[in-house]
Amino acid sequence: MRKFKRVISILIFGYLLISTMLYFLQEKFIFLPSKLNQEHVYQFSEPFKEFFITAGNGARLNGIHFKRETSKGVIVYFHGNAGDLSRWGQIATFFVKKEYDVIIMDYRTYGKSNGTLSEQNLFNDAQLFYNYALKNYSEEDIIIYGRSLGAAIATQLASKTTPSKLVLETPFYNLYDVAKYRFPFLPLKLLLKYKFESNQYIKSVHCPVFIFHGTEDGVVPFNSGKNLYQSANDPKEFIAIEGGGHNDLIEFEDYTSIIDSVLK
Repeated sequence: MRKFKRVISILIFGYLLISTMLYFLQEKFIFLPSKLNQEHVYQFSEPFKEFFITAGNGARLNGIHFKRETSKGVIVYFHGNAGDLSRWGQIATFFVKKEYDVIIMDYRTYGKSNGTLSEQNLFNDAQLFYNYALKNYSEEDIIIYGRSLGAAIATQLASKTTPSKLVLETPFYNLYDVAKYRFPFLPLKLLLKYKFESNQYIKSVHCPVFIFHGTEDGVVPFNSGKNLYQSANDPKEFIAIEGGGHNDLIEFEDYTSIIDSVLK
């Protein structure tokens, strides 16, 4: 009996320890930024301009504006949870080569951007970059594109604006939905300070919505993206990429061929 009680005590202690760590360290799990020196010089294959936006609370946010001589419109792109613009700018050139201008930002603590992370700060910062786009483009020429974590930011922004389209790549239903996939034994609704409730925001999106998701996504379950699609208003389209993972959809012909028709 004493041994049994000891095992139970160890299990309870371990459970509480993991829960406490998740609560206080969840930003370390959610956000995986890499830093850049302020003197870093970007090198991209397409013409671009680097710029900064200062938020109302003093954060200095770094952005890249790829601008063609002639373009079909602009894509305001929100990247995933890891890396910085030196990587994501290279990824964005895929769309520049399709004759679109692209505006892409680094979130707070990423790359050259600073400031304090919070869910509301991320949403407010996204609006600032959308406002920047509005100085150069009409809303009917703006496409909001979000990838993974960026899909949550993109969806919230689209719920407050009227872009021509919202395109989401490997999005999740909400953060709780992804977290319970990894930590099903924890009281996540009590622990998560970040919600990213895309399932709620997408109900207020009234432009066409396109969702791409790989059937073999090991980071965001396929059904999480599918359920988000179910919450969206018409017109909408869900594009399943057979065999696609979380970071490799661009390698599949289904994606590269269908994204052309989506952007048109």
